[in-house]
Amino acid sequence: MNDRAALDLLLAHGPLSRARIGDLTGLSKPTASQLLARLEAAGLVVAAGTTAGRPGPAAQLYAVDPHAARVAGVDVTPGRVVAAVAGLTGEVIGSHALPYSEGVGAAGAADQVTRALDRALKAAGLHRCDLHRAVIATPGSFDPRTGVLRHADHLPRGWHSPTLREELAAALPVPVAYENDVNLAAIAEQRLGAARGHRDFVLLWNEEGLGAALVLGGRLHRGSTGGAGEVGFLPVPGHPLVRQAARLGSGGYQALAGAQAVPELAAELGMVLPPAVPAGEPVGAAVALLRQAAAHPEGAQLRLLRRYATALATGLASLVAVLDPEVVVLSGAVNDAGGDVLRELLAAELADLAPSRPRLVPGTVRERPVLRGALESALAATRDEVFDTTRR
Repeated sequence: MNDRAALDLLLAHGPLSRARIGDLTGLSKPTASQLLARLEAAGLVVAAGTTAGRPGPAAQLYAVDPHAARVAGVDVTPGRVVAAVAGLTGEVIGSHALPYSEGVGAAGAADQVTRALDRALKAAGLHRCDLHRAVIATPGSFDPRTGVLRHADHLPRGWHSPTLREELAAALPVPVAYENDVNLAAIAEQRLGAARGHRDFVLLWNEEGLGAALVLGGRLHRGSTGGAGEVGFLPVPGHPLVRQAARLGSGGYQALAGAQAVPELAAELGMVLPPAVPAGEPVGAAVALLRQAAAHPEGAQLRLLRRYATALATGLASLVAVLDPEVVVLSGAVNDAGGDVLRELLAAELADLAPSRPRLVPGTVRERPVLRGALESALAATRDEVFDTTRR
């Protein structure tokens, strides 16, 4: 227990002296010295310079050895596979983004992952055998009965092979875990961002699709088949646009408040899409329109923000009514684009629809939150294993 407490303190605070570790853990200086010697012998701690700028003799500093284990995270998106490798302290030491080639077949998905991962490892000067664990983030979830990826029709067909996980297990010489991408964005916010210190929160993700992650009692709630949080399918009867949602057959909430709804609402208000945005890219169009409206919230642009806030609140109110979270984290490029103005309008709409009023906060893990969550998930499991000095 003392070993783990000291290692966690070193991760949280960076290099510390024997005396400082003793102060933070309540251990005597001799006991702290013995502890550090034991961790150094186990290959978990290294000397990391000395104190400077203080009166008296310099004290030796110690830090967690980042080379004690390495982990990988992989983010699977509709356009590319992004892989990253991190040391035990969490610092990314190599990454690579690999766009899909045309005609990805049944064996193509596993090949895409291993190619992206190998290039990330090469950038870090490592090989597959140097990894301790990997976590792969995908839209949707794998059906526990069939092994087929569900709720991810927008991915290339190779991702829907029932043998995909077996192929990846054969190719990668380390434990591999699979997790929903929005769930991993929530893990990133829980460990590093806006949800730190909160045991009950919802993360509402808004990019290619609308999704939610549900954290209850500090733990992800995945549901019996892994499909908890697929709020794009949430029906929203009574909303003025519900008939349009039914015609699209894509689930009420996704049709009403997904990225594709923003340019549709803008067109109804006579707004013109910024010329730099290519046609046929709903996420890019939504981001451009909302960012423009948030910068100048008046006239048609303010009406766009208000109507979109109403659409978002319609589905979010159901989550709030059922779960009563402390906080709702708004994440993803579309939510980010609306900024504070959209968030304040959404809070006002939600106050009229839901029985409780959780704080709405923006996500603060902005650089690839899904990939960061995959790394954090891999790091948590790896640290539990390698920090257990009773096994040594």
